[in-house]
Amino acid sequence: MAQRVKVRVRKKKSKKKKIIKRILVLFLLLFICMGGFAVYKIVNTLQAADKTYDELDRGEKSRLRDAVIDIKKKPFSVLFVGIEDYATNGDHGRSDSLIVATINPQDKTMKMISIPRDTRVQLASTQSKEKINAAFAKGGKDETIETVEQFLNIPIDKYATVDFDGFKDVIDEVGGIDIDVPFDFNEKSDVKKSKKIYFKKGNMHLNGEEALAYARMRKQDPRGDFGRNDRQKQILRAMIDQMAKPNNIANVDNIAKEVSDHITTNFRITEGLALQQIYSGFKGDDTETLSIKGSDLYLGPNRTYYFEPDQTNLANVQNELRTHLKLPSEPSTETDSQTNPSSGETGTGTSDTPQTNSSGQ
Repeated sequence: MAQRVKVRVRKKKSKKKKIIKRILVLFLLLFICMGGFAVYKIVNTLQAADKTYDELDRGEKSRLRDAVIDIKKKPFSVLFVGIEDYATNGDHGRSDSLIVATINPQDKTMKMISIPRDTRVQLASTQSKEKINAAFAKGGKDETIETVEQFLNIPIDKYATVDFDGFKDVIDEVGGIDIDVPFDFNEKSDVKKSKKIYFKKGNMHLNGEEALAYARMRKQDPRGDFGRNDRQKQILRAMIDQMAKPNNIANVDNIAKEVSDHITTNFRITEGLALQQIYSGFKGDDTETLSIKGSDLYLGPNRTYYFEPDQTNLANVQNELRTHLKLPSEPSTETDSQTNPSSGETGTGTSDTPQTNSSGQ
């Protein structure tokens, strides 16, 4: 009798061991699958990121830096370039938007400024003064970055260019963005010219196609290109908020894959991942927006329109950006001739009485 009890106890212990082993095996298989899936996502992200990476001719270091900056530890700057190339079938387009952000990873702050595309500047590679958006058509990203560095008197450490398709893809992949529309208006869709997209004052959720129309409209805006610049910065802040959501962080491989054909940048994937950790919890509202003030200017026999920056305001903006980058304040690199309509101009002629304007909010 006692022997039978011992056998039953042994059988029960054996069954328990088998159950425990099965559970352990299942957990091990689950862990392997999750690990394999994580590796798969990482590989996909790295492959997509590798397609977007494009080093500048100058290399990693700006000519205004003594050494390559460690963006995980020290303040740095980024130039976002929106490329309008639909009119040229993707060949030698102009920069439709230029947004500069200075970022301090130590205190998690960001300053952002838009440069109006009609801003009259001296291009980096020539002595002529033209609209700043001509720099990309003349010399691509390298010419654009050098021109912006000269104009703002700060180093541009990182850049990212995106075309219209890439812009829409990013927004669609992150699930759209929430925007506070300032007033009622409508704009043609870039997908179908006969289609109009209507915007109503107040909160709206926009997909990629709608966001592009929202960013491009300027004729119905009382502030013209300056109101348009503010809407573009508004979209960038909204995208920062959307990208920070857990579901989009988990979906980073698909996002990278979708936009890789439409974006070029000198951000390395390791830098991007490190910044994501540093800026965890960062919101678009934490961004401080600066503005460039100036006047309207019409030059030449065709009365070509330019935005002429106010030099005092420009110097203040330069110093504020330099301070945020922990650089010493310096005199502007722009010469006095920048304010002289007849010097180095692409076409001579008369100018209207300047009208004060601002690219700020």
